[in-house]
Amino acid sequence: MSQQSADHIEYELDDKPPLREAIPLGLQHVFAMFLGNVAPPLIIAGAVGLATGETTFLVQMALLVAGAATLVQVFTVGPVGSNLPIMMGTSFAFVGPLVAISSQFGLAAAFGACLVGAFVEVGIGFSYDHIDRFFPPLVSGIVVMLIGLTLIPVGMDYAAGGAGAADYGSLMNIGLASLVFFVTLGLNQFFTGVLRITSVFIGILVGYIAAIALGVADFSAVAQAGWIAVPTPLRFGIAFEPSAIITIAFLYAVTAVETIGDMTGVVAAANREPTRDELRGGLLADGIMSAIAAVFSAFPNTSFSQNVGVVNFTGVLSRYVVAIGGGLLIVAGFVPKVAALVTAMPDAVLGGGALILFAMIFSSGVGIIDREVDLNHRNTTILAVSVALGLAVEVRPDAIANFPQIVQTVIGSGLIMGGISALVLNIVIPEGSSRTPETEMNAETDTQLSGDGPVVDED
Repeated sequence: MSQQSADHIEYELDDKPPLREAIPLGLQHVFAMFLGNVAPPLIIAGAVGLATGETTFLVQMALLVAGAATLVQVFTVGPVGSNLPIMMGTSFAFVGPLVAISSQFGLAAAFGACLVGAFVEVGIGFSYDHIDRFFPPLVSGIVVMLIGLTLIPVGMDYAAGGAGAADYGSLMNIGLASLVFFVTLGLNQFFTGVLRITSVFIGILVGYIAAIALGVADFSAVAQAGWIAVPTPLRFGIAFEPSAIITIAFLYAVTAVETIGDMTGVVAAANREPTRDELRGGLLADGIMSAIAAVFSAFPNTSFSQNVGVVNFTGVLSRYVVAIGGGLLIVAGFVPKVAALVTAMPDAVLGGGALILFAMIFSSGVGIIDREVDLNHRNTTILAVSVALGLAVEVRPDAIANFPQIVQTVIGSGLIMGGISALVLNIVIPEGSSRTPETEMNAETDTQLSGDGPVVDED
């Protein structure tokens, strides 16, 4: 391990753990993102009234494309891919607009918009060298913090049994989530070696076994699922509606900020910032694989923040582990019974692990700010305002209910609202505004003590 690496790193970026460790490590990445990946196609299919067979096909394509996109992100194809342990999956940010587009114009128009709009993010990736100054550690740190903060309520919903569930908040659900939570936390903090790095996997496995023993795991879908699913390009057709394309293109630009935050959060485990090549390649992978996804009836793919939490929590930075997770997703995409077996896991079991992982993402953001940012008056103001605006719309969405739907879609996300706020404030508030009388006094005192003479303000 390099001296720059965090002291809890068990496997570095290019390390290859033995298969007896690598497979469960990869599987815990799949567990962390599985429901988040299949939920968007299920929601969209339900909103437009697709038949069961068509809904199953959408889910299978979501798994298959997520696995392929993960492998491209991890190993790269030319300039495409970050070479980082980034797990890819279907983005939740597009669900609302895609439901509206599919209901009005049909699924063909939704996939057409996803295909064309993806080139916005591709363009951002190719031009990243010219815009990287807009994403300093202050902005990326705030985005990583907001990723964690805005996901914690989602994790709590899972822990309580799933949003809208009839038994939401039941003692059974909270008990299962608590079991996973404390087993995972205990293994991670009080053990070393394999038990620590596979703590998420073991915690979820213990919770799943407990759920089966208690009779709350439903395996009926496993029996009904087929053995093989074959991808069919353009199964739902493709169409191009200008208004739909504009809406989706804007969202691609916004989710690029989240992807930058995820890559920053992953390498924060090794106490460094991502390189320009890593960021450029990651954005290109997001855009290009989302365009390919549209051809194969899958919705836009992006980096998954919960897996950033897995990396930071377990200290396993190895991209080969994440590649195994991507391979398992591809297998699940071709073999519906495998996907059904994971889907049968109660939400509460996943929620217990998710709460820890989402909290670790927030912690990574705090680490970036603490390590890379001078918390002067200007920067603390940007941090405070951005987090406040992000959390404000996240916890009180009714406050913007009178805005047009497209505006609600954009600023209604705490991550997007806070991220854009940080980006804009960092541009419009000049660096010189951070020099308060207190900082001037401290700077002058430090200079006098060092014997370097008077302070010269180069601003």
